[in-house]
Amino acid sequence: MADHNQLNSMEERAAEMSQEKKEEILQNFNNFASYLGSKVSKAEKLGMSEEAVAKSAEKVADYLADHEEPKNREEHLLRELWKHGDKDEQHTLAHLLVRMVQDYK
Repeated sequence: MADHNQLNSMEERAAEMSQEKKEEILQNFNNFASYLGSKVSKAEKLGMSEEAVAKSAEKVADYLADHEEPKNREEHLLRELWKHGDKDEQHTLAHLLVRMVQDYK
């Protein structure tokens, strides 16, 4: 239940974030990966499983794909992969992103 509440909270925070903060994070891929890496690290310290973190990443990716324009070619590629993947492929991509950004924290 706690993991479910954290998932909803992350989606709400993404939607409520100021446009200026979104621009700063999405300005380049390293900023995006560092921001995501810090959030993954925080989630792990709170005891969230990799599965729960990946589900959170899915919610954020859904939000970004629907509401934000990619700011660079890496984000454009991620968006296209996300939009063309089915739910299982998106879930796998979320796991891969979680593992990848752990190097950026």
